[in-house]
Amino acid sequence: MDPECSQLLPALCSVLADPRQPVADDTCLEKLLDWFKTITEAGSSLLLLQENPCLLGLLCHVLKPQDLSPRVLAFSLRLAGMLAAQEDCFQYLQQGELLPRLFGEAGPLGGAAWTAPSVRSGWIQGLRSLAAEPRFLLFLSLSPTPGAVDTIFSLQGDSSLFVASAAGQLLVHILGLSLQGAAEGHPGLQTGDWPVCAQKIVSHIEESLRSAATPQITQALNVLTTTFGHCHDPWTQVLWVRLSPLVACLLEKDPVPAAHSLVDLLLSVARSPVLSSSSCGLWETLAQTLSHLSPTQAGPLALGILKLQECPQALRAQAFAVLLQPLTCVLEATAQAPGLLDSLDGTGGASVTVDTLLPSKAACVGLLCRTLAHLELLQPLPQRPSPWPQAPLLGATVTILRLCSGSATPTSDAGGHLCAFLVGCVRVQRAALDFLGTLSQGTGPRELVTQVFAVLLEYLTSPDSSPTVLKKAFQATFRWLQSSPETPGCSDLDPHTQLFLRELLPVLPKRLCSPCWEVRDSGLEFLTQMIGHWGGQAGFRHALLASEVPELTEQLLRDPESYVRASAVAAMGQLSSQGLRVTPASPEHPGGQQKSLLAELLHILSTDSEGFPRRAVMHVFTQWLRDGHADVAGDTERFVARVLQVASQDLDWEVRAQGLELALVFLEQTLGRPSSHCPYAVTPPVAAPPSPLAQALRPLCRVQLFEFAFRALFDCDRPVAQKSCDLLLFLRAQTASYSGPQGSGSVPEVASVEAALQRWQAGDQGQPLGYLEPEVVVAVLRSMDLEGLRGVLAESSDRVEKSPQSLLQDMLATVGALGEDEADCY
Repeated sequence: MDPECSQLLPALCSVLADPRQPVADDTCLEKLLDWFKTITEAGSSLLLLQENPCLLGLLCHVLKPQDLSPRVLAFSLRLAGMLAAQEDCFQYLQQGELLPRLFGEAGPLGGAAWTAPSVRSGWIQGLRSLAAEPRFLLFLSLSPTPGAVDTIFSLQGDSSLFVASAAGQLLVHILGLSLQGAAEGHPGLQTGDWPVCAQKIVSHIEESLRSAATPQITQALNVLTTTFGHCHDPWTQVLWVRLSPLVACLLEKDPVPAAHSLVDLLLSVARSPVLSSSSCGLWETLAQTLSHLSPTQAGPLALGILKLQECPQALRAQAFAVLLQPLTCVLEATAQAPGLLDSLDGTGGASVTVDTLLPSKAACVGLLCRTLAHLELLQPLPQRPSPWPQAPLLGATVTILRLCSGSATPTSDAGGHLCAFLVGCVRVQRAALDFLGTLSQGTGPRELVTQVFAVLLEYLTSPDSSPTVLKKAFQATFRWLQSSPETPGCSDLDPHTQLFLRELLPVLPKRLCSPCWEVRDSGLEFLTQMIGHWGGQAGFRHALLASEVPELTEQLLRDPESYVRASAVAAMGQLSSQGLRVTPASPEHPGGQQKSLLAELLHILSTDSEGFPRRAVMHVFTQWLRDGHADVAGDTERFVARVLQVASQDLDWEVRAQGLELALVFLEQTLGRPSSHCPYAVTPPVAAPPSPLAQALRPLCRVQLFEFAFRALFDCDRPVAQKSCDLLLFLRAQTASYSGPQGSGSVPEVASVEAALQRWQAGDQGQPLGYLEPEVVVAVLRSMDLEGLRGVLAESSDRVEKSPQSLLQDMLATVGALGEDEADCY
């Protein structure tokens, strides 16, 4: 510990021990504990106590009858457990009976302070830290703390969820500790030979499992779930063999109590490498549970079973049948094609009627949403059931979407009930569209795929589709279009996809003109994705240019909603890159002339009041420069200079950071490493070899890239400064071999530039640098400690305030225990 901190610590302990003083908040006490933990991990806890007797005085003071703050009591209990985790300090504190008194009836456990949840939590956390000491179990069993384990039992049902959870975790830790040593060398040790502490815990779990009270059953199941999830020693098999009959007895109750916790336990046991590979009746219990739980309760268990790497095939088939039951009922109630129904029925399991499975609207909606979500998680997994019933799942999902939209025609009473439950249900629509998008990864019969596109088009055109449903429909549509097969020997879209696009593109203008901004935004995002994927294909280009979409997209650059303007910028950037921007010839635009998109985007960058559109413009400009866009390649230097000039004055740090990204692209291209990925890009002239290097640097100087980078180096937003530092380090590495006509120290302008940079660093950035010669730039770069600056920027911005000395000063300053000039105010 630093001498400065040692001098401040006694005053702080006095403040904490004084009930009349205002106590620091929980955050400060937590930081204080973190500091002590760092000290004890690096050295001796006993030495810390001996060198700072005020800490021992604080722990002793807690035991006096007084009205101490619950925060201080909790802090003291946690500190005592942390210090006593080392053997020599444990002995030292035991000599004065301090530990038994702190954690026994003489301490907060038997006082009025125990009513505070923070004190109970501190008591548990203190014992948890103390558990690192080898004699912890002996300490628990000796007077005056023989009832500690019983106290932990009672805290499992605490009104505070944090306390209850911590108590359960501590119980698991104690059980594992007590058996860890006893079972070593005796893997077949039976429960009757286990240590007393372990037997006591197991007996308590057994009593809880036999209880008629659901909360007690839940507590026992949660402890077992954590135990089997964290402990994989052989003794866990003995424990499961002993307790599994009691767990199985829960299935005989109607309804099954604590079903959610029971499912968690069984899956935890099934994932255990010790138990899943043994013949302990686990698979039989899982099968029995699947048949006893309700469909809603059994769904998560079925999904968990199907995710297992190793599992009997019969159990997998049963689990899959349980998972598919709701969709089977949907197909049955709507009299779908017999082939689809047979495919799902063929997975096994008993037939369930719609009235039984989906008795009410709430049950129907909840179960279908969960089923679709479970299947969506299962579909991409390698261990999913094989063969995967792609066709019936597609049929059921399309049917659900039609029931929700009201376009399905029920042919039975059950179908009518389903339609009444689901019509207009946004929750089910969202879940079904998500799953439909996932199913695009597989293949299906042509007639079913046609139905998929038909129902997607129905949702995209329907005026009743909510904004969130429309967004999901756009996403699912794009995924299905992506998965469409390509015509052999042709790079264009297949005829079916082209037909769908011809029907879809007339819908898009209506969505781009929607009064709801979320709909306009979703339509633009979908358009941008489409252009990026199919912008080079003739069929798509022809259909898009024949529509109103490009013109409407340009109009949305002036949308009142900033999110829409940003999406319109991205879409127009794509349209322009792919040569899809329409130039109309009309009286308003004689000769097809219209305002340059580059000028319009520069106007947005300069004047838009919101950050999102300006960031989008910077992303488009960077991509244009990288791809050699025609508007940029004509006069690249002028373009870069204008963009950097505007970006340097932007108040949004992300715009300035993106400006540095654009500067880096220009830097790489200027030094002779251009790269183009756009098929419609104008290929810029290949830069000549950088000889001499000064000539290659002159374009960078003319666009004032260095002034922009140097200003960013001292930016108040750290990500911008870090990015600038990386750019300048990259440039310095590129100019390492340069040797100008004069030595770096003899260039007369260098001193004035360095003086200006020092003023900038101090906050005075009013004076510009102006044009800099390459020799000056190289000399300044070599004189700067960029590595040191990068190290400073990598540190936390509050590194000074986080120091232990600063923490102690702040805590003392809150109670006026420091002089006016001693507080570390920040």
